[in-house]
Amino acid sequence: MILQVSDVSKRLGDFRLKNISLELPEGYIMGLIGPNGSGKTTLLHLILGLYEPDEGTVRIDGKEYSGQERAIREMTGVVLLDKMFHENLTLRQNADFYGKYYANYDAQMVLDYMKRFSLDPDRKYKAVSRGEELKFQFAFALSHAPRLLVLDEPTASFDPEFRAQFFGILKTFIADGRHSVIISTHLTEDLDRIADYITYLEKGNLILSDDIESIRENYRLVTGEAYKIRLLPQEDVVHIEPGEYGTRALVRHRRWRGYDREVTVSVPTIEELMYFITKRGKKK
Repeated sequence: MILQVSDVSKRLGDFRLKNISLELPEGYIMGLIGPNGSGKTTLLHLILGLYEPDEGTVRIDGKEYSGQERAIREMTGVVLLDKMFHENLTLRQNADFYGKYYANYDAQMVLDYMKRFSLDPDRKYKAVSRGEELKFQFAFALSHAPRLLVLDEPTASFDPEFRAQFFGILKTFIADGRHSVIISTHLTEDLDRIADYITYLEKGNLILSDDIESIRENYRLVTGEAYKIRLLPQEDVVHIEPGEYGTRALVRHRRWRGYDREVTVSVPTIEELMYFITKRGKKK
């Protein structure tokens, strides 16, 4: 496993991330989703060693930060919402200055990516837009040959054309089966196309973490007349919601289960899954 998070908890003021466990094998992309304030960024900071867990362990390629931090940082590439570089240096100067801390830093590679991303290497960091800043972080992350990319909401500031390029690069990055990505994003339609695993957090709790094929097998979105939806086994109904064109319900799917011919049954998108799970327990 490239990433193992085992029973990790962290308190930050009134917020607590509670008993989080997940695993990400080599060669895969994990999407990290959840409402605002669910703990996604806190979890990524724990994975990056920016926070120390109150309980539990984080291992990158079997290594822990206590005693092996340098080796972990060598193999980890980062894109964060935080400003990570010196604002009065140019992009090129920033890359070379911080690149010297990585044994595998490739100055030509970061220039090649900056050209590919339409970034001016001689422009000062403080003068770039938010989207350009994240593109530069991405270029720098790739330039020191990481094995794990940790990405916190990078795509929200990207235009659709660059988002397509960005996800293409991620697919190429993992193609050899030795590299992996964990990415937090609100743009869940992208994860439907590229994610191999999904981890869902809510109010500091881990709601689910599984491979996407198992998730697709385990849930169905059922749409039909309200009385038909009410006949579904209540123990498997996550949430029911009336709508203009019929009532919808997210249900836990059983392989042996048949559905009424008068209802429509579909595999939920990640956005639909997240929406209905978030609504569970609220008035139907």
